[in-house]
Amino acid sequence: MICCAEKTPLFNAALKIVKTIRSNGGDALFVGGFVRNLLLGKACKDIDIASTLPPEKLLQIFPEALTAGASFGVIIVKSADFHFEVATLREERMYMDGRHPQQVRYTTDFRIDSERRDFTVNAMFYDPESMQIIDFHNGTADLQKAILRTVGNSDIRFKEDYLRMLRAIRFAAKYDLKIEKNTWDAICSNAHLCTEIASERVRQELDWMFELSSAHIAFELLDRSGLLKIILPEVAALHGIEQPEKFHPEGDVFVHTLKMLRHMAYPSSDLAWSIILHDIGKKPCFFRDEKGIHFFGHEVKGAEMSASILERLHFSNPRRERITAAVRDHMRFVQLKNMKTSTLRKFLGRPDLTLLAELNRLDSIASSFCIGDWLFLLEKLTEFENTELLPPPLICGKDLIKLGIKPGPHFKKILDFAYEQQLSGKKTDFNSICNLIKKKFPCILKNGSLRFDHSDNNKKQ
Repeated sequence: MICCAEKTPLFNAALKIVKTIRSNGGDALFVGGFVRNLLLGKACKDIDIASTLPPEKLLQIFPEALTAGASFGVIIVKSADFHFEVATLREERMYMDGRHPQQVRYTTDFRIDSERRDFTVNAMFYDPESMQIIDFHNGTADLQKAILRTVGNSDIRFKEDYLRMLRAIRFAAKYDLKIEKNTWDAICSNAHLCTEIASERVRQELDWMFELSSAHIAFELLDRSGLLKIILPEVAALHGIEQPEKFHPEGDVFVHTLKMLRHMAYPSSDLAWSIILHDIGKKPCFFRDEKGIHFFGHEVKGAEMSASILERLHFSNPRRERITAAVRDHMRFVQLKNMKTSTLRKFLGRPDLTLLAELNRLDSIASSFCIGDWLFLLEKLTEFENTELLPPPLICGKDLIKLGIKPGPHFKKILDFAYEQQLSGKKTDFNSICNLIKKKFPCILKNGSLRFDHSDNNKKQ
């Protein structure tokens, strides 16, 4: 099959490597994702190259190359401003740990190499000079039918590498493919093996799924296959958790969560994780009395559970804190109209406000569609758009010492009080703040005088 690819700088740089290999007695083809995306009419950010030459010969040809996977014959070659993985054709046997083959043999046969690959749509090769697609497993036909199917026996493919089950879900969601029946059955029957996958790799696959506009499809497939129950049992447990119909006519907590994912207008992994985890505290906090169903403190419990889950999946500290804060504070929007001005400004000045606001919007439209709190937030942001929400404090610890206040634990209390007054707009200059501190905290002043040289602070007024 002939297929013309756009001659982008990336393509030309990869083509140069192929020509170099061929001029040195070997052969090389583009492989995998590039070929799939070419047939789908999608752009590709990288190109993988498969070569018939052994690693030692490739390193002679490309002496500046880096070895990426020495035991698998993979090197990194720079061409123009791009880096490419160049791998020696190989066959793999005897997978013992659900990830790494115990035997690797190099080959010069592209067909043999194709047989070790995961899915037919990823096992195609492309000759950049003749523009011909080499397809040993009907990957082109599967793409035309929008089918995702393993190369060969599905059960064997997934037991060779457990992570392939998660990759199947991701590819199906990303490229709108239907998972072929034997492939699907093998995922369902082998889902329990995912407990053996390194947490970091699970997290990465889930991140890639959840940043998609079709994240809800990936989430549904994870649930239907049984993978969700293995990887995120706390989330799978939300099935059947009733909610008050007045506020949640859409159904139980799981249905609500899935509906939020469907409505993501600005997909991001952190937002998706915040959605998926925001109500996990509802199961342990479920309470029913004569007035109905309640979930008192579910946001606090949910934040605690989220922190544990994110740690289990080895999230970075900044991401863990960001997502956990969103879970903990997603109910604070109901308090917005009753917040003091100073508290409101602190809330509006949060670095994670965009994430929190979008979480609230989705939470609202996926339930009773009462978006009054979200609209109030927008109104206040407009009101303060020409105001520095969190300006530098008018007074600092050095100023307190000049006031005659001895350093100690009370410093924070005084400074917090002063900043509250500043944010509320009640005291907006240095002298007013100093006078207020004298009246509010007379017992901790060394003397009652404010007569000190504060010319250094004139700039603050």
